[in-house]
Amino acid sequence: FRKSTCYIRDLKGNDLLTGSRGTDLYSITLQDSNCPNPICLMAKATSSQAWLWLRRLSHLNLDTINLLSKNDIVVGLPKLEFVKDHFCSSCELGKAKRKSFHTKLTPSSKRRLQLLHMDLCGPMRVSSINGKRYVLVIVDDYSRYTWTYFLRSKDETPEVLMDLLRLVQRGLQAQVRVRWGKS
Repeated sequence: FRKSTCYIRDLKGNDLLTGSRGTDLYSITLQDSNCPNPICLMAKATSSQAWLWLRRLSHLNLDTINLLSKNDIVVGLPKLEFVKDHFCSSCELGKAKRKSFHTKLTPSSKRRLQLLHMDLCGPMRVSSINGKRYVLVIVDDYSRYTWTYFLRSKDETPEVLMDLLRLVQRGLQAQVRVRWGKS
């Protein structure tokens, strides 16, 4: 299928029929066939009603399909109990998660505050009770200690960072070296 055209191909990938899209429907004129031999067009459905409806409803969760059937929401959906009676590779692939990264056993830094990771998220769709829509998260690479600040706007970020650096330098009597990265 393409935006305005559809193709019916044989097993070798040769075009047998071409259809065009009307409003929201593809139509094929059989007289325009490029094939000199007779063609048998066949749509094959599996024997299982549940399997057929699972495919028709884009591999929707079976519990949801049961709810649709029970409440008679979908026209033509039979009143059956849909159970997972066999393996569906498409459903399994859709539920698959990528393996998580292994945790680093040794930190990149050799001491506290040598490396800080920062992320500014926002704006959030819903603001907090105090009207704050951004979240600044700062993590010390060595200790994994985390600071979280809620901000009204991005403009507050430099001031919050300077306050944190002053607090840390005063509390630990350590000088913090600042290097601005690209991201």
